[in-house]
Amino acid sequence: GGQTGDKGYLEAQNGDIVYIIDTKKENNQTIHLAKSLPENLTGTFNAVVDALQRAKTSSNHSATHLLHQGLRKILGTHIEQKGSMVRNASLRFDFSHFSKVSDEELKEVENFVNARIRESLPLIEKRAISKDQALEEGAIALFGEKYGDLVRMIKFGDSVELCGGTHVANTADIWHFKIISEGAVAAGIRRIEAITSEAAKDYFESQLLSYEEIRETLKNAQDPVKAIQSLQEENIQLKKQLEILLKDKAKNMKGDLAKELQEVNGIQFLAKQVDLNAEGAKDLAYDLGNLGNNLFLLLATAEDGKPMLTCYISKELVAERKLNAGQVVRELGKYIQGGGGGQPFFATAGGKNADGISEALTKAIDFVK
Repeated sequence: GGQTGDKGYLEAQNGDIVYIIDTKKENNQTIHLAKSLPENLTGTFNAVVDALQRAKTSSNHSATHLLHQGLRKILGTHIEQKGSMVRNASLRFDFSHFSKVSDEELKEVENFVNARIRESLPLIEKRAISKDQALEEGAIALFGEKYGDLVRMIKFGDSVELCGGTHVANTADIWHFKIISEGAVAAGIRRIEAITSEAAKDYFESQLLSYEEIRETLKNAQDPVKAIQSLQEENIQLKKQLEILLKDKAKNMKGDLAKELQEVNGIQFLAKQVDLNAEGAKDLAYDLGNLGNNLFLLLATAEDGKPMLTCYISKELVAERKLNAGQVVRELGKYIQGGGGGQPFFATAGGKNADGISEALTKAIDFVK
């Protein structure tokens, strides 16, 4: 059933301990993987399983059976198990399904499993029965799985499966089942990851702590959701106002920068750092571009310490002088430890070294000399 092996230790008669880090089944034999071998390989040992880890694994394995039942109940009997991983920390279940499972369906499945947990269903286990008898009693056999003549059947209420793993004595021992994620792993194959028991308790405690921190940040608002929605709406309005202000600022800069244009080799040239964001620099570049047909412009910005180069070249210069804004920003972008590109008449480059802006602006004139 995809269950990972037990951990624990072997205790020799003289008290020596050998830690077992994993167990696997090979040819119907249990193989113990140890950090080291005992001194006396022929001695007698007391095998001690890590009870806490086994209990967590058992909880997740029993929940996997209930999850399988819930998926078939809610999504349809076309659901087939395609793989699973049962560990002490969590469970993973792969199954056949033709579409994404909706949030509403996931909630239904989660509620179904938790309802079975609250019913305190006892484990009914039948060992060494024939496969045919188990199937007659409603057991689900996995497609492609190899079974011997005798099988083990695990039953919790109406959940009946052939299984060789460990399970809780009663579904109440699972405490709670929580789906963490659902997604696609292959065409027609979905995967659910979930937690139970102590992991579920830790999850809810973490969520509660986050909730309390949010409330504290919101000055203990009675309705945190409404308070966050209000902040989001306020943020949208402030962004709109800021956008208008930045556009106005760029327009006001246009006149001042136009006076700073210098003629180099018959080209109106300007390379300057401006106090705008990237969008504002773009708007300003296009506004200045409307002043004539022989403009070479390089604007640098450093919003939040992130350097950006914006290059505008009049289309006439692109055609006549074979200048290319994309090539310009790729070359000058090296000074700000970045790169970029765009069209021959307009391109941008971002970087991570704002200290290189000055040198990039100084080198820009080399393209028009």
